Amino acid sequence: MHDMADHTRAESSAPTAEAPRPHRMRAVTQALDGCTAVFRHKLRAGELGSLPVILVLAVVWITFQSLNANFLSPRNLSNLSVDIVGTGLIAVGIVFVLLLGELDLSVGSISGLAAAVFAVLNVNQGVPEWLALIVAVLTGTLAGTIQGFSFARIRVPAFVVTLAGLLTWNGVMLAILGTSGTVNLDENGIVAKLTSYYFTNHAAAYGLAALGTGMVFVGSYLERRRRKGVGMPYRSLRGIAARTAVLAVITFAAAYVLNRFQGLPLALLIFLVVVAGLDIVLRRTHYGRQVYALGGGVEAARRASLSVLRVQTAVLAVSGTMAALGGLFLASRITSVSQGSGSGPLLVNAIAAAVIGGTSLFGGRGTTWSAVLGILVIQSIASGMALTDTPTAVQLVITGGVLFAAVVIDSLSRRSQEAHGRA
Repeated sequence: MHDMADHTRAESSAPTAEAPRPHRMRAVTQALDGCTAVFRHKLRAGELGSLPVILVLAVVWITFQSLNANFLSPRNLSNLSVDIVGTGLIAVGIVFVLLLGELDLSVGSISGLAAAVFAVLNVNQGVPEWLALIVAVLTGTLAGTIQGFSFARIRVPAFVVTLAGLLTWNGVMLAILGTSGTVNLDENGIVAKLTSYYFTNHAAAYGLAALGTGMVFVGSYLERRRRKGVGMPYRSLRGIAARTAVLAVITFAAAYVLNRFQGLPLALLIFLVVVAGLDIVLRRTHYGRQVYALGGGVEAARRASLSVLRVQTAVLAVSGTMAALGGLFLASRITSVSQGSGSGPLLVNAIAAAVIGGTSLFGGRGTTWSAVLGILVIQSIASGMALTDTPTAVQLVITGGVLFAAVVIDSLSRRSQEAHGRA
């Protein structure tokens, strides 16, 4: 009996796998409470980040998937990933201008002009594609530089300068195209392949997902070390790991979907590389910090001895360059350039993409990834409308409503930041 009692006491006192569970649950609960507290603090301070646009995108996808089961099919999502590139590149350039608190109304005309220059040089004049491509992009850079210099040196408002550019560059495009009005591109050429080539090897999509996730983790970790070293608030390792894990799930799921159709589109790869590169320019370079500083106030930037003329000119040059690149991708999608290139809702969609994605109209807040999220929302609405045979008028109304909501959120966020001394 004594042996049985001792054995029972030994079993009851021995450590079990279940014993630490309350401690683990407590740790998880504390972590969740901490995340909730941080979220509430950011919400009160008006620092919503990309949350609103992500919620809108989720609602759009769920709605159209319920209306048409083909919306989230690999084919449609793959086409969507290519359709966002042309306008998305233009929207990325718009982000730079919006960071200054200004607006570029000429990007649509510049995109059409660059496409026309390429088509006429290559198809009509027989200039090699690579040379015609470079000249077309430089045409956009030159147009943007001229506008930027007029804005910065002569102090003509950017709205007026780029409105004049909208008319001027459209007229130049029409003159270049001549009486024919339409030029068909070589379907086997470099530009045509920009939107028609796919990396069919599954390793390409998964490799890009792994590379992107790894770069985000390393970048976040290095940023944490830098901020910690100078005594600034920094993100915890658990927070970095959690964010990286969420990103990994999203990117690998996207890679899986793309591989179920034709693989990784070349257009999407170029788009993401350009966006990531310009994001590094904005957030990690002296020039990028100057752009944000100018968005906070031109006079304050001048008193801080910043080169306002150089930065403002460069921003409009970047916008013109991105407009030219976007125009070439749009021409690649339809393998032709016409007198209607760069017109229609292109300008409105590019500006709306930047604003819907979270770039502030008041300047000083936004990233190049804002344009990606914004154009994804706009193009998702367009794709869903096409699948459900919804009239274009309804699409415009919905896009306008989303844009208005984004502006309202931006305004309320800025007001909240001002109340907390952050704006």
